[in-house]
Amino acid sequence: MALQNIGASNSDDAFYRYKMPKMITKIEGRGNGIKTNIVNMVDVAKALARPASYTTKYFGCELGAQSKFDEKTGVSLVNGAHDTAKLAGLLENFIKKYVQCYGCGNPETEVLITKTQMVQLKCAACGFISDVDMRDKLTSFILKNPPEQKKNSKDKKAMRRAEKERLKEGEAADEELKKLKKETKKKGVSSSTSKDAHSVKSTSSKKKPSGSDEERGSPTVSQAGDKEDADEEDDDVQWQTDTSAEAARLRVQEQLSAVTAEMVMLATEEPTKAAPPKAVVNGKTTHETLVEKAKENLKNGMAPKELMSSLSGSRQETMTALYEALFDGVEKGFAKQVVKRKKYFAAAVAEGGDSQMILLRAMEAFCGKSNPVAVKEVPLVLKALYDVDVLEEEHVVKWYEEGLNGGNKSSLIWKNAKPFVEWLQSAESETEED
Repeated sequence: MALQNIGASNSDDAFYRYKMPKMITKIEGRGNGIKTNIVNMVDVAKALARPASYTTKYFGCELGAQSKFDEKTGVSLVNGAHDTAKLAGLLENFIKKYVQCYGCGNPETEVLITKTQMVQLKCAACGFISDVDMRDKLTSFILKNPPEQKKNSKDKKAMRRAEKERLKEGEAADEELKKLKKETKKKGVSSSTSKDAHSVKSTSSKKKPSGSDEERGSPTVSQAGDKEDADEEDDDVQWQTDTSAEAARLRVQEQLSAVTAEMVMLATEEPTKAAPPKAVVNGKTTHETLVEKAKENLKNGMAPKELMSSLSGSRQETMTALYEALFDGVEKGFAKQVVKRKKYFAAAVAEGGDSQMILLRAMEAFCGKSNPVAVKEVPLVLKALYDVDVLEEEHVVKWYEEGLNGGNKSSLIWKNAKPFVEWLQSAESETEED
């Protein structure tokens, strides 16, 4: 079966992963009873993740003809003789209105119906919610025939909850077992310690080792077992602490030395993630100087590789300066600008290693400078860089997890990037299952 990319704008992309079969039509009957049969409508609708009744009804609404889809047989009929090219054009309009995300253009969307009877599309890639034009005739049909909700996600969530509950019950049972063991051990220790210590010492001093040197040097198996039991009992014995003033003073000094040592360790570790240097040269910081140099080289039309080599500083400093220079003066539409200037980002990550992480941190630094529009478009920028093969799944997920666990975890960047990261992880798991 011949396949084609979903969406006319992606028709030339040989690596586009969203595909659907080409439409096949057949004209049946004659005279007033002539009809057009879309032979593979079920396969086309399945590729678009929409009911076949939606596409069939849309053809009828746009052509002003009666249409019918039989759920049992899967036959899709539209009254009248219509050629394949005309129906393919109408299908393209259907994809733009009811399949593709209005934000990023991804066809992986889900039809939602709000409480106010509005039809929306929720994108699994960027999280954008698109409002469908309710003046379209098909919207009334969708409201009367809402799509079936996906049950797989609910089943998976239920299984995860059951697994968590089972683990909690197992941990609780283990804790109860440990408590019972400790109680039995404490009872045994208390009964043994009630004996007179002096009598025990005297009896032990009277006993003398007997046998050869080898017997005295190597304990028997029973002696080793007794020794292990004694060690286990010692773990539950509560030893008294010296409460004298001298002992308290020594403990305070030890605690203070430990705290100061920890502070020294933290002081040596924190500079590894320090911000760009604040050194001032001629009234400007090093970062501002790098940004101005990058802007000047961009205006002169310098090639991407030459531009990166012309900036002096660490890799993170040069990447941050390049990102800010590329988006200087951009108020919205960052994702479109990313696609236009993808050659600069491709050259920046061509060195390999942690170049992708450095690029992601540069984007994070740019969005953190009180730029609410840039923060909102974080998922669109991530998807644009992912589509042009500048970013890979593992680096995006690693950057996202480090951000959540870091000191700036309350930033809106992680909230906006969450839908795209979840989409990446779900797509990867589906690929492994396939």
